[in-house]
Amino acid sequence: MDSSAVITQISKEEARGPLRGKATFPQTSRHAWWRRAPRRHRDDGQHFQESPGARGESLAPSDQRSAASQKPRSRGILHSLFCCVCRDDGEALPAHSGSPLLVEENGAIPKTPVQYLLPEAKAQDSDKICVVIDLDETLVHSSFKPVNNADFIIPVEIDGVVHQVYVLKRPHVDEFLQRMGELFECVLFTASLAKYADPVADLLDKWGAFRARLFRESCVFHRGNYVKDLSRLGRDLRRVLILDNSPASYVFHPDNAVPVASWFDNMSDTELHDLLPFFEQLSRVDDVYSVLRQPRPGS
Repeated sequence: MDSSAVITQISKEEARGPLRGKATFPQTSRHAWWRRAPRRHRDDGQHFQESPGARGESLAPSDQRSAASQKPRSRGILHSLFCCVCRDDGEALPAHSGSPLLVEENGAIPKTPVQYLLPEAKAQDSDKICVVIDLDETLVHSSFKPVNNADFIIPVEIDGVVHQVYVLKRPHVDEFLQRMGELFECVLFTASLAKYADPVADLLDKWGAFRARLFRESCVFHRGNYVKDLSRLGRDLRRVLILDNSPASYVFHPDNAVPVASWFDNMSDTELHDLLPFFEQLSRVDDVYSVLRQPRPGS
């Protein structure tokens, strides 16, 4: 069965790719900073981060290929059922694509009101920075293969057949989510499908840290990857962070990212615990770029 129909993951081999090596965090934090890949400019003045040799959140954990050798995937039944609808150019279709265009008296096409992914922030979060948090290989690791020590077992229906998904929690995830929910407006944003990710979040988030949950349909499909476009959240980007193990997920906004190493099954991992002091610092700034754009030591 093609697990990519439901869960968007990367493999251990990809996690060792060139964009996932650790460098050094700014001296204000103990945690490891990441090596920024070379950039190129888009026509609109924004940046893309080049990611040769890394596909980010892979669509096929059992059959990994590099970006250079990647061939178009066949659109089988599972792909058509569980992948977001895309145009031929690979971009996600806008929600209003089936509506007729309205034309003003002067012949101009009026601008469609922007539909943001998030509602207005609640009063308790109005002064907090918004943190987008990934799920797979960031907070948990899931598999369709039976695991003896699974923290959760999630039944997922695919093509009329119910399959069991075995979920392992990353060490320190409980204390991490509890504290993050106190410091920030936290949003779960995953490229996996809601039928899997929603019940996982129900069991994982005991403290209600996640004010909202966004799934694959909220991503932009760009060059073979599901990208989390932070500009669609409806928040000031100077006060938005993203925690994700996949550089491809934040390729539109690399300066907003706090990278985290991919996690699979190492129960001695301390990544989430080690990140908390850095997030404590970030929670007190007015502009996240003032910290995240600091020159790296030796650069």
